[in-house]
Amino acid sequence: MTNLTQLNERIFLIDAHDLGRKARTGSYIIKEEKITIVETSASPSISYILEGLKELNIHPNEVEYIIVTHIHLDHAGGAGLLLQHCPNAKVVVHPKGARHLADPSRLMAGAKAVYGEDFDRLFHPIIPISEENLIVKEDRAELTIGPDCTLVFYDSPGHSNHHFSIFDPVSNGVFTGDTIGVYYHELVKDDIELFLPSTSPNQFRPDAMLESVEKIKSLQVTTIYFGHFGMTTNVNEVYKQISFWLPIFVNAGKESFAEHPLASPSEHKNMIKELILKKVTSYLDERNVPRNHDVYEIIELDLDICSMGIVDYLLK
Repeated sequence: MTNLTQLNERIFLIDAHDLGRKARTGSYIIKEEKITIVETSASPSISYILEGLKELNIHPNEVEYIIVTHIHLDHAGGAGLLLQHCPNAKVVVHPKGARHLADPSRLMAGAKAVYGEDFDRLFHPIIPISEENLIVKEDRAELTIGPDCTLVFYDSPGHSNHHFSIFDPVSNGVFTGDTIGVYYHELVKDDIELFLPSTSPNQFRPDAMLESVEKIKSLQVTTIYFGHFGMTTNVNEVYKQISFWLPIFVNAGKESFAEHPLASPSEHKNMIKELILKKVTSYLDERNVPRNHDVYEIIELDLDICSMGIVDYLLK
């Protein structure tokens, strides 16, 4: 897969190489009258976005909107740096996320707690964005980016409280960030589509996530653009799998807490991860995916973070 992939007549996917990995986090370029970027990933990814723009013969000065589905650093950490290269752009963000882009100190502290000494390598620099360069979009707000294209924003909590999803009427698609999970692109070459929920700390709420799934389902879209990673037109399979896996994730947490009431949060995290991984492995065994498949490396990384979120949710 190249760093730039054309998905349809006007939408392009840039592999942002988040965490130094291919097919991990994507940024989308919408070629409309007003050039729009959806998702920036972290700052080390910005060079890939700029290279993608160059390949499309788009000067950074032409970019008018940079949209982040939510403010987690793997989706918005590079927004400030990208804005320095795109001086005519505005950053579009959820109302609960705007203040954290203006002052990212809490975001940085949270990421440092998770990633420790790897923080600088993965995320530096995180540049504050002045309020005059921010546009806040409430639930069902609109943004016209072309004569025949008005994007619509939908509040979609569950993964985080500062998350919206963006409906694109031209492609009848929706950019969902992490709201309805992760698409494991590593399995596409095996003709397998795996979608798992993203339950990272510290605002994971399963009921809200299922409500967001239903909200997106009600839009009757034919395409879903994931933050991780890529596009699918098999939308009903997405809804089916997220609804299937989410109770499994939460019940693994409940089982751990019930059977080991004196365990520490870190011990619960490890037990929950193992319980979920066992289920996912069994699921992939049934589909003849070898246990040395490269998808397992990223699944284990994700389940580590997801298990932290489940512990956090149950402790609250």
